[in-house]
Amino acid sequence: MVARNLFVRHGDTQFSIECDTDLGFEVLQYQIFSVTSVPPEDQKILVENGGVAVSDESDLEWISENLLLVSIQDGMGESSRATNVDKSDEELARMLQVEKSDEELARMLQAEEEALMFQQYAVKSDGREFEQRIRAYVQQVLMYEDPVRQDAAKKTVPLDEIEEKASVALAKEGIFKPSKNELDHAILLQLLFWFKQSFRWVNSPSCEKCGGETMNIGMGSAEQSEIKFGGHRVEIYRCKMCSSITRFPRYNDPLKLLETRRGRCGEWANCFTLYCRALGYEARLVQDFTDHVWTECFSQSLGRWIHLDPCEGVYDNPLLYEKGWNKKLNYTIAIAKDGVYDVTKRYTRKWHEVLSRRSLATETNVAAILSLIRKECRNGYSVELLIMLEDRDKKEAEELEREVYCQLDASISLPGRQSGAIEWRRERLECGSSDSNSLNSSCPKRLCVDVHVTEICTAMTKLCSQMLTENFSLANFVGVLETIERMMKDLKSKSFRNRTSFMELKGSQISNEMILCIESLLSATSLKLEIGADDGKFYVSLSADPVQTSIALPVILDVINEIIDNIKGKNALPKVLQFPKPNRLCSGSVLASGEELPSGIAASAFDGTFSTKWEEPNGAKGCWLIYEVPGEQMCELQSYDFVSANDAPERDPMDWILEAKQIGGSTWIPLDEQKSQIFDRRFQRKAFTVKMKFKSNLFRFNFLAVKDGQANGRFQIGGINLYANAGR
Repeated sequence: MVARNLFVRHGDTQFSIECDTDLGFEVLQYQIFSVTSVPPEDQKILVENGGVAVSDESDLEWISENLLLVSIQDGMGESSRATNVDKSDEELARMLQVEKSDEELARMLQAEEEALMFQQYAVKSDGREFEQRIRAYVQQVLMYEDPVRQDAAKKTVPLDEIEEKASVALAKEGIFKPSKNELDHAILLQLLFWFKQSFRWVNSPSCEKCGGETMNIGMGSAEQSEIKFGGHRVEIYRCKMCSSITRFPRYNDPLKLLETRRGRCGEWANCFTLYCRALGYEARLVQDFTDHVWTECFSQSLGRWIHLDPCEGVYDNPLLYEKGWNKKLNYTIAIAKDGVYDVTKRYTRKWHEVLSRRSLATETNVAAILSLIRKECRNGYSVELLIMLEDRDKKEAEELEREVYCQLDASISLPGRQSGAIEWRRERLECGSSDSNSLNSSCPKRLCVDVHVTEICTAMTKLCSQMLTENFSLANFVGVLETIERMMKDLKSKSFRNRTSFMELKGSQISNEMILCIESLLSATSLKLEIGADDGKFYVSLSADPVQTSIALPVILDVINEIIDNIKGKNALPKVLQFPKPNRLCSGSVLASGEELPSGIAASAFDGTFSTKWEEPNGAKGCWLIYEVPGEQMCELQSYDFVSANDAPERDPMDWILEAKQIGGSTWIPLDEQKSQIFDRRFQRKAFTVKMKFKSNLFRFNFLAVKDGQANGRFQIGGINLYANAGR
């Protein structure tokens, strides 16, 4: 396998695609389709410098990384196609030649020069208003350095839970032994997600008397108790039900916000930045003069500052506002204890347009004002610290200068604003230009970290078979599973680094074969079993990396729940259980037409839990997923099953084709086709037998339709499991 990054230019946009050369030209065409919407049959792919056509005969390992995509449908009308079918590839390339990036850059630089010249005449101010707006926040950020406030913040963070989720997220990417920098970065992201769930957005506060809906009737005078925590602005609301008055102070002190845990973007960013500083991250508050506030943190893992918006739960997507919200940015200033920084260039790819809106001061004055405030903030710093900060400032300035001229990645779709009432967002023109409400992109090849899923299914199959062999009654069968379930829930409720529990099963009452099965099941969950010498109880504790247990616990709980649900209401146990099954394929890799970031990635369909899913934001009318068996294994599929996702039945798959081919092969062989399949409930498992036998190491699902493509443009599936014949 050779993985390459190819750059495909289509029109005025360049797309980056990660290409596995072993998967062949057809898969490359589908990848290009997923980011450009140009169907494979309408694609003509050329080497950009030279016009040579790329085809099924091309060696993808050695072709140029810079390609040009020509859409036959868009490039020529009907008469053109009729008269030019015999033209050479080189002639066609010349006919449809797109403008070069250096020409685009020249135009942008020219526009910047004109904007700067215009600014000299348009700016009437000496920069005092600009300076005042910045200085108002300089004292604000110093509150984040207060030990009392930091201690108060630490006491409200479930740090053990956040660290566990961060470790699990890394482990699902195959990183079981992360470096400190990798773990710190992952913890920061989980802190963001936790904060998004724990803080409350306020459009209008609920009535303090009856809990009813209120309406704004103006502003009120702040009381002394409110002024104490920076609540100088107080909004007044009247209840629509009981006419009672409710006050909503806009507190600036993050210490008070730790208590109220509510507000709008100012309160959200203010409180979240305190949390970041309390946990030791280099953090700064970012003020957007077009009325938004967020946070930046320095990631040692990435070696740069990253954007974090707590209101939206979005990270490292600085073009969210310009591209997603359609904001007309002007000044975006980051404020920290060690200075203030103009970071506008990080958040725009239209710098020449932004320049035309920067009318509070000339660029020379802006730089001078920020430099002055930085010097004041750093007064008293050691020489060593000053040198370090100046070096970091220089690197960031160079980074921002490079970024502002980068091409937009059109494969990533950025949503409009999600926080706040829809009417309020519409008034601010921040809903975006599309119906997208999530961050989505074509996806890279992803590893399935799911050995534990296969091991749990295999071990549970053996345990259930042993109970059937020993003629357990239905009640006793369920009783054993419920006892294991209670123990697993008890383990899950405890600190992930120190998990211990026990089961009430008496060792003397079950066979040695049963004990071996239970030990195998626990081993699959990275747990070990000890039978008490005095009481005969089953004592359970960690046997390996605690993160492996954290990953496995949700899987085993879902498996037990599904087995119990399947036999509920039955008078007796069936002779053979339909689930779980042995011989489940694992540790493969997946490539899909698209995915939702960060929660709906393609690999989530194989992680064995009900709580996750693969979601294709544009997949209702067709999408695909390719599964590659690890190593050089060749497998013959016996069956597969799908699990419906947690919500939105209209997004369920209804029609699909399963195909297979060998790596390097040229033709996909149909193995199974299903039409009009309907999932009756959420988390329902539907199994399908593969009648066509063909040994392969590549399997592709072509999803042709969802249950109701008119109601929603998305596709989703909760789980996919592939089962090989015993002899593979």
